[in-house]
Amino acid sequence: MASENKYPDLTSFKALSFDCYGTLIDWETGFLNTVQLLTSQLPARHPLNTDPPLEAMRLLNDKANSYEREQPTLPYNELLAEAITSFAKTDLQLSGLPDSFAEPFGNSPGTWVAFPDTIAGLQKLAKYYKLAILSNVDNQNISATVNKQLAPAKFDAVYTAQDIGSYKPSHKNFEYLFEHLKHDLGIDRDKGELLHVARSLPADHVPAKELGLPSVWISRGGEKKTGRGVGGDYEALKDKVVFGWRFDTIGAFADEVERQFVAKGKA
Repeated sequence: MASENKYPDLTSFKALSFDCYGTLIDWETGFLNTVQLLTSQLPARHPLNTDPPLEAMRLLNDKANSYEREQPTLPYNELLAEAITSFAKTDLQLSGLPDSFAEPFGNSPGTWVAFPDTIAGLQKLAKYYKLAILSNVDNQNISATVNKQLAPAKFDAVYTAQDIGSYKPSHKNFEYLFEHLKHDLGIDRDKGELLHVARSLPADHVPAKELGLPSVWISRGGEKKTGRGVGGDYEALKDKVVFGWRFDTIGAFADEVERQFVAKGKA
């Protein structure tokens, strides 16, 4: 991990951009609950029939990531429905899924809950920064998340893959973020005013390093091999990331931000 002195201290930034699902919202539990409905249909000794079905979740996520690369303009809710249908048939060798299963799964991210620390942490951070979301999820799901699951926390801007026409880790998504934050909120990343906050190493921190964007890793246990889930393997990616700070949770990050602002008399 980079030294905390590599970037300006946390009080110098004017805005935070967040990945949403996995960072603010408990993405993995939402995925696992649906995946387990499928893997429970497998024979008891099947290697993917585990509790929780972590390897099956990773396989489904890999398939969704492939769809993101191959069909970058396909909205995420439709992409998820296609991915889980293919996953059930080809990876689990089930007979297939009806639309009554696949379509609700595609629309389920908007119902997934926030981590317990998220809302209070966001409200604390909003005292010091403008807050924006850069998400791979479609507009319908993100709207439900922002207006219901993350309320009463507020965001100054929300940008989605559906609006941009590609998925992270494409640089196009981050360039869209930079352009729109400058136009919409007057935030200039070239002046060091933007800090990116995310859980996913491959989707967020790898492109952040490539683009010279300071970042905070909200690891949520991902620094341990047993807890990496689908957020990426740090040991495998450590030469491709250069986040300046790591916190277990948004709550811990927000506490450190407030401590620094108070210490500098900026609160």
